[in-house]
Amino acid sequence: MSDIGTLSAKGRDRAGKGAARATRREGQVPAVIYGGRQDPVLLSLAPRLIHTEMRKAGFSSRLFDLAVEGGETHRVMVQDVQFHPVTDMPIHVDFLRIGKDTEVTVSIPVHFINETASPGLKRGGVLNVVRHEIEVHGRPDALPDFFEVDLTGAEVGDSIHVGVVKIPEGVRPVIGERDFTICTIAAPSGLKSEEAAAGEAAAAVAATPAA
Repeated sequence: MSDIGTLSAKGRDRAGKGAARATRREGQVPAVIYGGRQDPVLLSLAPRLIHTEMRKAGFSSRLFDLAVEGGETHRVMVQDVQFHPVTDMPIHVDFLRIGKDTEVTVSIPVHFINETASPGLKRGGVLNVVRHEIEVHGRPDALPDFFEVDLTGAEVGDSIHVGVVKIPEGVRPVIGERDFTICTIAAPSGLKSEEAAAGEAAAAVAATPAA
């Protein structure tokens, strides 16, 4: 489970595009908290706070205690960040209010470990990543920053499926009806050529009439 981060923000009085533009002219990022069957809360945040948190692992699956100046502290998750099309700077953030019964759907990145312990990769095999992320349903307090896939012992031709991934209690893959592939160890091109040549030679021998 991720550590709970902290953010601070100021309240905003007005909604709408004009009010959001005015907030940006002041050097702040407009934001809103919604969900939990409560009224939305309009906010503005310092851009450096967003940049700092975005550089940390698991930004989209972390919980935050967001303290509003002169008001309440809200337990939230980042639901969406909008970016400027030219500068790529954040221009709006949506936060989802998190309660005890809240369940969310997020994509969790996959990290591959122990590549040096894979005989297939040592032989020149290629790690073919089918899924860089796994989309899951789960309680926010149970979501990991990432999933680990251990490549120890993986041979050329092996496929690693979601069934071997350690998934915390309270979290489940969105695709639940099949054991889908996370990655494979593909044969190097040189080995493929050798195997093809060997196959052709064997076929030629088999086709040669006996003396």
